[in-house]
Amino acid sequence: MSIAEIPVVQTTPPPADIPELPIWRLSVEQYHAMIEYGILQEGEPVELLAGWLALKMTKSPPHESAIRRLRRCLEERVGAEWIVDVQSPIELAESEPEPDLTVVRASDDDYAERHPTAGDVGLVIEVAQTTLGTDRGLKLRIYAAALIVEYWIVNLIDEQVEVYREPSLTEGRATYAKRQDYNAGQSVPLSLAGQPVGEIAVNDVLP
Repeated sequence: MSIAEIPVVQTTPPPADIPELPIWRLSVEQYHAMIEYGILQEGEPVELLAGWLALKMTKSPPHESAIRRLRRCLEERVGAEWIVDVQSPIELAESEPEPDLTVVRASDDDYAERHPTAGDVGLVIEVAQTTLGTDRGLKLRIYAAALIVEYWIVNLIDEQVEVYREPSLTEGRATYAKRQDYNAGQSVPLSLAGQPVGEIAVNDVLP
């Protein structure tokens, strides 16, 4: 069955209330300092998105099941040159998201003194149930702006895997030029650094 390319449609989120008083955005360096000095405790359910501290959603059993399935599938395919991280930070220019899964290059220092950066990342995956709007919106723009070459959303609502490729700037807005959806019975081709490393069946990752 052929896979048709689907244009990426950016939706504008509804306007939120804007505080009347001045508000303060955080840089990545300030975010790190808050962790270093104990203002934020390790393991607190927050991540830095476009300069804002964002609360991470509670994970449901289907969400956690999909992560475990994905990790197993990825680790069977990626080889020793790559590492599969689960809900670990990646350091970007204005953000430090913690994607559900990230495939990063193996490093001599094993990232002992730093987090992986965009240049280390081969693939980012978010598992979406209650967060589909954010994963298709803000997080997609963050990953595209960082030139993350490939971004997957495992969409538990519609039971499909959405694959976004070719990060670009369109009228000053970061997006992905190509999107392809894969449904039950189909397989998603997996490539890292431009090299095919196998396929992952959609049925193997959906809980």
